[in-house]
Amino acid sequence: MTRPASLSRGVVNVLLTVATVYTLLPLTWLLFASTKTLNDLYSSPGFAFADFNLGANLSAVAEEGGGIFFRWYLNSVLYAGGGALLGTLISVMAGYCFDKYGFRGKEKLFGAVLLGVLVPGTATALPLYLLASKVGVVNTFWAVFVPVLVNPFGVYLARVLSSGYVPGEVLEAARSDGAGDLRTFVSIALPMLKPAFVTIFLFQFTSVWNNFFLPLVMLSDHNLFPLSLGLFSWNNQGTAFPEFHTLVITGSLLSVVPLLVVFVFLQRFWRAGMTAGSIK
Repeated sequence: MTRPASLSRGVVNVLLTVATVYTLLPLTWLLFASTKTLNDLYSSPGFAFADFNLGANLSAVAEEGGGIFFRWYLNSVLYAGGGALLGTLISVMAGYCFDKYGFRGKEKLFGAVLLGVLVPGTATALPLYLLASKVGVVNTFWAVFVPVLVNPFGVYLARVLSSGYVPGEVLEAARSDGAGDLRTFVSIALPMLKPAFVTIFLFQFTSVWNNFFLPLVMLSDHNLFPLSLGLFSWNNQGTAFPEFHTLVITGSLLSVVPLLVVFVFLQRFWRAGMTAGSIK
């Protein structure tokens, strides 16, 4: 091994280590803090256990507001799970069409999709609120669910992966056997695009689960809040009622669990897809 190559590997390892520590430190602090009483939260070291109070903290979270935390949990699952699943299917279908079909104005339309990638979500929140107000769905489930179905980056990624995973010759053979466009997509292309589907779903699920500004603009009914907005409302009460701080910390720890489960469960599919793509 040459010295420059060894030096490059060392620099990469250092950067990866720093990134890993930076990522895990807040989660580690959250784990310690959620086991403490309110007094221990401020009087004990951040990365050390004090009196183990996790069970009482979990009970307090479950009982606060008549169990509204679980309502927020269910809302987040519906917004992120249902929205990501349906939004990913739409993105994959759109990306597949951009890749495999020719139609007038295709590249200009795709350029408009790419422009959508550059627009931050916060910039579209107010126009979306005005549209939702026009059709009368402000402060409803649909005001948050429908906008998350649109994912320009997912369409871009699906087109790129479709060009690599779905050979045009296979589609031509299916059409020669009499398969229509819809059956060709469902039976031939979609199974080949499974790694792309999983990758886009992971991005979409994480983005919607952590979505905060759009629900803040659209919703005022606490029963419709996702976890991010519900924990924010509890945190606002922490100034007058400090006991809400332990509720926010314990609730935040619980809110991370679905992200970890989804990532760990789907990781092998995602990594297999990336490995297959690198071979191609």
